Amino acid sequence: MRLGLSLGYQTAWSTPADHLAMAQEADRLGYSVVWAAEAYGSDTVSMLAWLAGQTERIDIGSAVLQIPARTPAMTAMTAATLDTLSGSRFRLGLGVSGPQVSEGWHGVKFAKPLARTREYVDIVKMALRRDRVQYDGEHYQLPLPGGAGKAIKLGFHPPRAEVPIYLAAVGPKNLELAGEIADGWLAIFFAPDAADDQLRHIAAGRAKHGQGLAGFDVAPSVPVVVGDDVAACADVVRWYAALYIGGMGSREQNFYNQLAVRMGYADEAKKVQDLYLNKQVAEAAEAVPQEFIERTSIIGDKARITKRIKEYAAAGVGTLSISPYVGDLESGLETLRVVASAYEESGVAR
Repeated sequence: MRLGLSLGYQTAWSTPADHLAMAQEADRLGYSVVWAAEAYGSDTVSMLAWLAGQTERIDIGSAVLQIPARTPAMTAMTAATLDTLSGSRFRLGLGVSGPQVSEGWHGVKFAKPLARTREYVDIVKMALRRDRVQYDGEHYQLPLPGGAGKAIKLGFHPPRAEVPIYLAAVGPKNLELAGEIADGWLAIFFAPDAADDQLRHIAAGRAKHGQGLAGFDVAPSVPVVVGDDVAACADVVRWYAALYIGGMGSREQNFYNQLAVRMGYADEAKKVQDLYLNKQVAEAAEAVPQEFIERTSIIGDKARITKRIKEYAAAGVGTLSISPYVGDLESGLETLRVVASAYEESGVAR
């Protein structure tokens, strides 16, 4: 198992300079990848290009590039360019986002996300191989029928005809699709003690090509808070958990809420959602079960962090991407160092 760093996206309390400093420290410490995200604010591509030019060894990854935001050909162009600029250090993470962002921000219908993702990845792979892009799918037709377009291939030779593709997946069918068409899975709220239930769906997708889980990168993004008081550390994560379980989607369609239900928190998930959608955000955060936070986060002192790292490795994680929940840059850098030291002591790298 290797370590990664999840930067997320730019917020009111972060700066590009902070993210660069975190990425450079992770590079120095031997972390394997730094991921940048996008929702409806800062974009992933700009951040990764900036980081690529100011780091040396660490991979750069999109977690994620939003499928409704770009055509598959544009994503292939971007992936090929970032892989070239970084010296073959790019990992392409993709996700369909959610109905609110897809339809409200990008103006793209959210219908049939699995079928759209399959076609999208097909075209990205085709373009990266420098095949002439001809595709007759339900959602994408290239060239457009009856028009002046012609089949085109990528106009330059990138260093790799394939880049590692990861899918952000939550539901069982999407997990199976990730196993079938991708090289890795970008997971959220990953609990090592519940990993088997999720990995069996990925294994089903891998089995369609006669493959096992070997070589497939399970890459959860895991909140990390370092401290002696576990309850106080959990309180730092509560707001994030409440946002996703309670407010990231509608009452009828919230994938993270459904995940919490599958993990055994049906009543608690409903309460968090009811409070959050009623604009009682503080109460929603308080309603997130302590057990849920401890199962899906790494919180506590160094000894506890070392133990948790071993648990993630034993659960089949290939890239443990930590997301430091801190209030300032120096605390973030120190979190990177503590986790790196705990990782060395855990022995999972050997």
